[in-house]
Amino acid sequence: MDTGIGSAGRTGQVAGRRFVDSRTFEVLSRGGFVARGVVYGLIGVLAVKLALGDGGKATNQQGALQTVAHQPAGHVLLLLVAIGLGGYSLWRLLRALLGRGPESGDDSTVERVGGFGSGVVYAILCAIAIRILAGSGSGGGSASKETSGVLGWPGGQWLVGVAGAVLIVVACYQAYRGVSREFLDDSKQERMRPLARRVFTAAGIVGHLSRTVVFGLVGVFLIKAAVDYRPSKAVGIGGALSKLLREPAGTALLAVVAAGLVAFAVYSLADARYHRI
Repeated sequence: MDTGIGSAGRTGQVAGRRFVDSRTFEVLSRGGFVARGVVYGLIGVLAVKLALGDGGKATNQQGALQTVAHQPAGHVLLLLVAIGLGGYSLWRLLRALLGRGPESGDDSTVERVGGFGSGVVYAILCAIAIRILAGSGSGGGSASKETSGVLGWPGGQWLVGVAGAVLIVVACYQAYRGVSREFLDDSKQERMRPLARRVFTAAGIVGHLSRTVVFGLVGVFLIKAAVDYRPSKAVGIGGALSKLLREPAGTALLAVVAAGLVAFAVYSLADARYHRI
């Protein structure tokens, strides 16, 4: 016998599939790639300027959103970025729920889990952008402050350690996607001109490898914070970039990784056009 809950679930799934196949969903999704490119581009450019001694800074996604807000017509720009981040989150979450998109085949379980996690992260970034627009400040604390709060929870030390391990796994996956060029499978290469394909491929490889370094460092320092029970050891993306600057040949290291983040931004902007939604 059919239940009301089962019927409602199937109705919702059908509605979700119709929305996924709509032009509105495609526009929101592609706008999300643009927003992602803007955020990583700002992080990369500011880090390059820091490495060159030109007044830049090491910052994270929140700092990049703040930078957008401080530009001429910044609130309008930030509103567009927030819409894009929301669209990207919606795309990832619906793909995770339905297991498919209008232009690609079925997703594996690993892809759906990863997509769900990515969707949650970008939903949080969207919320942060909205809070900045509403004048509620930066929308988040430092990595060490947030880690301190989690360490105080029952089992918090394990949670922080697991979060660090997850980020290291994500970093390894970024390296795999970059080295194997797996990211090309998600794009419409057949629609690219030869030069555009070469630039897209190079930007994707360099961009994914740079994210490997950043996510890997964040993961390592989260694990150190958990093992030593010292929240001050936790860092975010901005902290990871600052750590690079303090290493031997740190200026060169930071410049290379920062340029890679700019390359990832270029890849994201191109992917807004060519990605299989």
